[in-house]
Amino acid sequence: MHEVTVHPRDAQSLRTIAGPDAGRRYEEHLAAARGLLEGRSVWHVNSTSEGGGVAELLRSCLGYLADDGIDTHWAVMDGDPEFFTITKRLHNRLHGVLGDGGPLGDAERGQYDEVTRSNATDVGRTVRAGDVVVVHDPQPLGLVPILRSLGATVIWTCHIGADTPTPLVHSAWDFLLPDARAAQAVTFSRSAYTWKGLDPERVRVLPPCIDHASPKNVAIDPERTFAILGAAGLISNRRDGGDAIFARSDGTQAHVSHRAQMTEDAPLPPDAPLVVQVSRWDALKDPLGVIRGFADEPGITDAHLMLAGPIPGSVVDDPEAATVLREVNELWESLPGPHRRRVHLANLPTEDTEENAAIVNALQRHGDVVVQKSLAEGFGLTVTEAMWKRRALVAGKVGGIRDQIEDGVSGILVDPRDLTAFGNAVEAVLEDPSLAAGLGAAAERRVRDRYLAPHYLGAYLQLFAELA
Repeated sequence: MHEVTVHPRDAQSLRTIAGPDAGRRYEEHLAAARGLLEGRSVWHVNSTSEGGGVAELLRSCLGYLADDGIDTHWAVMDGDPEFFTITKRLHNRLHGVLGDGGPLGDAERGQYDEVTRSNATDVGRTVRAGDVVVVHDPQPLGLVPILRSLGATVIWTCHIGADTPTPLVHSAWDFLLPDARAAQAVTFSRSAYTWKGLDPERVRVLPPCIDHASPKNVAIDPERTFAILGAAGLISNRRDGGDAIFARSDGTQAHVSHRAQMTEDAPLPPDAPLVVQVSRWDALKDPLGVIRGFADEPGITDAHLMLAGPIPGSVVDDPEAATVLREVNELWESLPGPHRRRVHLANLPTEDTEENAAIVNALQRHGDVVVQKSLAEGFGLTVTEAMWKRRALVAGKVGGIRDQIEDGVSGILVDPRDLTAFGNAVEAVLEDPSLAAGLGAAAERRVRDRYLAPHYLGAYLQLFAELA
């Protein structure tokens, strides 16, 4: 296990960004928790510091708590490929998907427990009695009983689930429940994801958030957007622009210096209408379906599609990414020439996390339509990010996406397996700028009212105070 440095970030904007009522509630919860947590630390434990919504959430939000006087730490557990294959299997089954079809028997339980024990030594050296520890998702869940034995107050947070539990979902629950029951509180991102077998008095529903001031979400003007996309190799450089500079979380500035690995016949023209999906290379994000739905829609004749994700191997807890990307490349190669020329695959650089975030920011803002055609989704923070940027969204009617988007008001929801409906919805938004503008404006309001850091952090501070 290793610790990720939490850099304090100016938390003053939390008092105003979501409105005065949200700011006041945050202040009240902070004051109560700060007194009760004096002399104690708050730890967050997950399985990766790079890639995915949980790492994004922690990287963005923990610095605010540190700035506001909460002694905040972030630890990432270590694991081997076999361990992450097992936890990816659990991840898929919690979504109700078979995944690799492998077992979850005694051998898998033994490997899971062995990796947990190998991390326990580091836990014992860092976590003290009285500390509060928030454990995120299935990978480090086995640490919960160990943390309890050290005298810590432990919260387990599950960011994923299925709208309707199936035998596959129950098989993951059976594997994980003994450890989950040891937590003093369990939080889920949606009420639909709560598990049978847990004490209802210990269960909370706490939706996640985005950070309005992070490099991924901070406002940037069109000139800077084009400059960043050009420097990253995502668009052709036929348009004059400014410097490809982005603001880091600590307030310093940096240049975009790494380029994406592109699969395309020719660079994206800077003025072409653009449909964008940003996600991991994960079968549940259905990149194959996005390409097919886009290419098969006869009304989409001049728009381009870009699928963007992290370079495979950069996200240690996602061992299936390389296989999915290979399938995406094979489909791209099989497209007829006119379609293939309008489809672009981007492996975004990950050497610098904040540079990667700035590139995603520019790409989402450049998109005329942002799509998230997931077959299953935990919450879907890429949707939240695009909504905050006032983008028109077409997204799968699954998981937390359904909580975020009011169909026809702040985006368009479709059955993700209906490629015709998906293509029709994308075409409708591309053809109607006033519709796109209205959806985008409503989307931004929705995020401001529900899914910014003051809401999320305030709810956790309230829970800390209750448990302390």
